[in-house]
Amino acid sequence: MLQTLRLKAGPPARVLFGHPWAFLGEIITNGPLPKSGECVELLDLKGQSLGSGIWSSQSQIAWRRYSHRLVSLDGPLLDELIVAAIRRRNNKPLCRLVWSEADNLPGLVVDRYNDLLSVQALTFGIDQRLPQIIDCLKRELQPREIVLRNDASVRKLEGLDNSITTASGNPLEPCWMKVGDIEVRVDLMGGQKTGMYLDQIEQHARIAQLAKGCRVLDTFCNQGGFGLACAKAGALSVLGLDSSEDAIQAARMAAERNQLNATFEVANVFDWFGANREVTFDLIILDPPPFARSKESVDGAMRGYKELNLRALRLLSPKGILATYSCSHRISDEMYFDVVESAARDARRQAILLDRVSQPSDHPILLNFPESRYLKGFILEVRS
Repeated sequence: MLQTLRLKAGPPARVLFGHPWAFLGEIITNGPLPKSGECVELLDLKGQSLGSGIWSSQSQIAWRRYSHRLVSLDGPLLDELIVAAIRRRNNKPLCRLVWSEADNLPGLVVDRYNDLLSVQALTFGIDQRLPQIIDCLKRELQPREIVLRNDASVRKLEGLDNSITTASGNPLEPCWMKVGDIEVRVDLMGGQKTGMYLDQIEQHARIAQLAKGCRVLDTFCNQGGFGLACAKAGALSVLGLDSSEDAIQAARMAAERNQLNATFEVANVFDWFGANREVTFDLIILDPPPFARSKESVDGAMRGYKELNLRALRLLSPKGILATYSCSHRISDEMYFDVVESAARDARRQAILLDRVSQPSDHPILLNFPESRYLKGFILEVRS
């Protein structure tokens, strides 16, 4: 039997409109409270059930829904949700297998790298259930190894320690694997995120189709995904920029291994644009990290995005192409489009929209949960 809690009177909580979270300040807490990780039913002001969720006594996000039914996450349901998420990915060898609330598993992220899995437990309730989660993943996928990438800063908000381990207890060395047409060095123990960024793999191939014979600038290139794909597709030249020395070193190693003509430099992209105002490129990729990590940072993020797009547009040759992206969920598609329009106007460049893109299907968007809708992008062609 699940403990039941009720929303308090006050401004309508987002959970009443389909959002899967309820905050501590929205819930009546003057009675005995559940322990972190327990399954709790939440009721609205009229006593109607809003579903079952995991309780956290540490985080301001106190309740995260995993089902609209009154049911415990423990036992068969946890396995059922994991298996359903896996099957929705249609056996893709490189993908996000489980994505938190979007798969009704709040706080669980599982990325697949061929026969390796990288798992993140971001909430106390999921961390508590890792043994069952690992058993289910082993049974369904028979991975060579499972890496537990429990080093995300949000774990501290749940009262959890940070660590990076493997299910076997043995160290896992970096390895080379095919991503699209490129062999890349993947480090699941020490790479960024769960090893690398999986959400732009489809865009790497999409932009590479436009790169033949082009001078390409790949900014915030990380391990060189866009630039390497463009070089493979026949770009005339490729320059990749990133502030991370480790990422640039990985990009250089991949260029050498794949025998590609691509140059990668450690640089602050804003500074580089400021110092290089006379060069021109036929294709520029802007794929920065999230600038808006809080409500308070949105205005500053908009200025940063505007400046980047303005500088990039000024460096494009006639009929040049700009592929520009934002992964800040607080910046909507329309907000980002307005930024790009404003930058084009100030740069005095007329451009047409070739395509507008979103995140791939293995990073599903959960309706009424804007936090799951984060990646947006526009591909533009400057008119001569």
